[in-house]
Amino acid sequence: MRFARRLDAVPPYLFADLERKITEKRRQGIEVISLAIGDPDLPTPGTIVDAAASALRDPVTHRYPTNHGGDELREAAAAFYEERFGVNLDPATEIVPALGGKEAVGHIAMACLDPSDLCLSPEPGYPPYTSGPVFSGADVHYLPLSEEHEFFPDLDAIPDEITGRANLLYLNYPNNPTGAVVPEGAFERAVAFAGQHDLILVHDNAYSEVCFDGYRAPSFLETPGAKDVGVEIFSLSKGWNMTGWRCALVVGHPEIVERFRQLKANLDSGMFLALQRASVVALRDEREFPAQMSEVYRRRRDLLIEALAAIGLVAEPPRATPYLWLRVPGGHSSASFSSLVLERANVVISPGPGYGKSGEGFVRLSLTVPDSDLEEAVRRIESSLRASIMQG
Repeated sequence: MRFARRLDAVPPYLFADLERKITEKRRQGIEVISLAIGDPDLPTPGTIVDAAASALRDPVTHRYPTNHGGDELREAAAAFYEERFGVNLDPATEIVPALGGKEAVGHIAMACLDPSDLCLSPEPGYPPYTSGPVFSGADVHYLPLSEEHEFFPDLDAIPDEITGRANLLYLNYPNNPTGAVVPEGAFERAVAFAGQHDLILVHDNAYSEVCFDGYRAPSFLETPGAKDVGVEIFSLSKGWNMTGWRCALVVGHPEIVERFRQLKANLDSGMFLALQRASVVALRDEREFPAQMSEVYRRRRDLLIEALAAIGLVAEPPRATPYLWLRVPGGHSSASFSSLVLERANVVISPGPGYGKSGEGFVRLSLTVPDSDLEEAVRRIESSLRASIMQG
């Protein structure tokens, strides 16, 4: 039996490996707390659930939807972008629904890249920034994210022979896994770079609604000229606790939006209309809910940072995302420290290199666990790791 080689061209999906480790521990009867996966633990707002339940009972929703998305969803999305970001979008040509941000990130590569092309992907970064281009047959050139450059790619350092082949550039702010926010002027530099090199720029905007300490993340499309060079992928997953619903939008440059829609017309049958109606309620009636969730994550962030400081690990408080990007203590690699935390505290954290080789020396901790679990994880880490880390 022979299979396509493209699946062998990407490493095993990070979260699948983490889930395997959790399962192994639990099989041994050990209670494991996972701070590895960013999956909100609190429920979707009831008004959104009620809208979906009501729509399920409407026979109209049981038929094929349009790949364009219904008028109501696209108009609600346009109104949201106008109010939240001050960005004007044409509902008819500049908005299309996607089956989650992950799907959009992966599939848009197929609409933009040919086998002879090259994709510029930030690393450490979300794994589909690699798998999407690789499954498209394109090559990937990684753009390291370093503290020195505020976790934004050094676009000026990219060799001419690379930019000459490149056709797609991914960006992601607020950033996963580092928790970094976009540096001042960085989107402007990226727009100029994309225009100069005739690149399609795709901004993965999964975390703009999870912000702390008065910070309000911008849309990439707020940047002058952004809509001339790219699109933004906006996800409802994190802000509205809708990870399992798979509701997202691709918005911006009308030709890119249309090419993405054409691709999806050949691969899926559009977003279930009941989910579209639920998304309308989220964008129209529950605009304040992400701020409430952000306050939950801020409190958890502060609790975790305080506990880490007590054992000698200093973490910079992120201004957005439900993640901490933590430098591992001296004498440890990302893998050895993750293993130490798992073995000593039965707590799972994500080793940085799972997001790319530039993640070495860091681990990612997620705040998307119940308060009781986070408090227990903190207690375990403090009690079981204090001596070894302090001595190290």
